[in-house]
Amino acid sequence: MMRRSVQLNRVTNQPRSRRDVLVALGKRVRSCRRDRGLTQEALADALHISTAYVSLIERGGRNPPYTTVIAIARALGVSPGDICE
Repeated sequence: MMRRSVQLNRVTNQPRSRRDVLVALGKRVRSCRRDRGLTQEALADALHISTAYVSLIERGGRNPPYTTVIAIARALGVSPGDICE
């Protein structure tokens, strides 16, 4: 029998909703992008995806596949763990 891992909220120690996880991912992507002085358009061009999709990821509106998360991390020059905490 497989057990699903559950992410816990660091403050309340309660299970985090999927939406909370996606919003947190988006905030970290946005922060790293801005720290590097990149626009959403520049990041999108580097990833060969649309600017609208980058925007949706940053707002927590999309659940990007693993390969896209890895590509985002590489484009931003960070480890995947830095944006997936």
